[in-house]
Amino acid sequence: MNRKSIILIGYMGAGKTTVGKELANRLGVTFYDLDWYIETRMHKRVPEIFAESGEEGFRDIEKRMLHEVAEFENVIVACGGGTPCFFDNMDYMNGCGEVIYLRATPDVLFRHLKMGKGVRPLLMGKNDEELLAFIKEQLAKREEFYLKARHVVDIPCMENEDKINETVALVMRSIGA
Repeated sequence: MNRKSIILIGYMGAGKTTVGKELANRLGVTFYDLDWYIETRMHKRVPEIFAESGEEGFRDIEKRMLHEVAEFENVIVACGGGTPCFFDNMDYMNGCGEVIYLRATPDVLFRHLKMGKGVRPLLMGKNDEELLAFIKEQLAKREEFYLKARHVVDIPCMENEDKINETVALVMRSIGA
């Protein structure tokens, strides 16, 4: 592989970690989930960092950790859904390698997130109607940042292995791998 890094962005539940792990496996490179990387480096869970430092403090740490991990060679990085929306993160990522926006419709995101909404603090306590409205509102705010990516791949609902493989193939074609 002759590129420095591949960075996956998109809304939470788009499948960045799922696609990133499989893509890294196929390309024989290392995969990093930025949130996991932050937790490892800070010795704290992301919700703890948010609780102690607030969103502003977390976003500062996230930016520093993004700069660390994106400098590694031959890696795939899955960013948190908000990462592209702060500081100059999108410009920075575009300068580091191939940035791919995994674009999913609100309905696909809803289906993915509904399966795990108890695990995500921002989604806890929301009924289906509230969840779908929340996704649409957040996506509308973030899309302008996501669309700065060099590549945009529209993804299907990844409810099984075939759909995951189909999505990884779409991403690989997008970057010419």
